[in-house]
Amino acid sequence: MTDLINGPSLVPAEPCLADDLLRGAEEIAEFMFNDRRLTRRVYHIAATSRLPHFKLGALLCARKSKLMRWIEEQEARNSEGAG
Repeated sequence: MTDLINGPSLVPAEPCLADDLLRGAEEIAEFMFNDRRLTRRVYHIAATSRLPHFKLGALLCARKSKLMRWIEEQEARNSEGAG
């Protein structure tokens, strides 16, 4: 984004909501496990852990950016416990 007074903004733009949104357990499974058939695993993780998700009606949804952050936190937590 360019400000006419201050020049170009150095703050990275937020991802477009449509590009960041995963709609349904199938899309979440594809993103996390590269397999759309693993929907039961997605529902299990959503029910038993703090998987960042929300529902639109009955549809389970998640943001890619929040899932990536959550995965990084899980990796950090596991590497701290291993050392």
